[in-house]
Amino acid sequence: MTDAGGHGGSPSIEQPDYWWYLARTDLLHAALSDHAADRTTVLDIGSADGPSAGWLHDGTRHLASLDIDPRGLGSNGVCGSALSLPFADASFDMVSAFDVIEHCDPEAEALAEVNRVLQPGGTFLMAVPAYQWAWTDFDVANGHFRRYTKRRAVDAVERAGFRVERATYAFASVFPGFVAERVARRLRDRKHTRPADVVDVPAVPRALHHVLMGLTKVDHAILRHADLPFGSSVFLAATKVRDAG
Repeated sequence: MTDAGGHGGSPSIEQPDYWWYLARTDLLHAALSDHAADRTTVLDIGSADGPSAGWLHDGTRHLASLDIDPRGLGSNGVCGSALSLPFADASFDMVSAFDVIEHCDPEAEALAEVNRVLQPGGTFLMAVPAYQWAWTDFDVANGHFRRYTKRRAVDAVERAGFRVERATYAFASVFPGFVAERVARRLRDRKHTRPADVVDVPAVPRALHHVLMGLTKVDHAILRHADLPFGSSVFLAATKVRDAG
């Protein structure tokens, strides 16, 4: 049982202002923040990818952070594996794992650990990359084991003893560009054949950065009130209803 062997820190450690991390923070907040209301003891798994969970640091929560890579962890951070969380049963009333579960194998063991450390009725917030057909060497470099459809994500979480409250795609507004980029990767020689330490993200000129950020504001406006039918990520909120068996 392993987290993705060989993969180290998130690119956000070196490029926290990269457009995708900034946009994901806004979209996660729009889609999932209502489910985090009144939660006070929180574990964020994968916290070395700091930007994604920045909105959880609102001063009202006791937040513990965990990542398998110590880089990027703050003073409240714990270095550890999502497959063996170093916390007692029912320690938290919310757990977040943003682009983490796809790095874990077996998946069921990681979700069982989330279930174990959550209190009954606790909240689980998750984000994962979408669509197995979009798999490229970039997933290999990032240490992924799988990509997800919304149905696949819901089924996995429900099997782990949760009731799904919301599941939606995200990044729909920039989805044509995502598809084009994935097709281009498939057509050229594979650059990555094994997990990298820290992956280089595609260079984005400043003008394009602003265009992409502007487009994702469309997603933001929709996600505040409705789900998106497609996109390059899946966001999910769930409630623990039973212990994983």
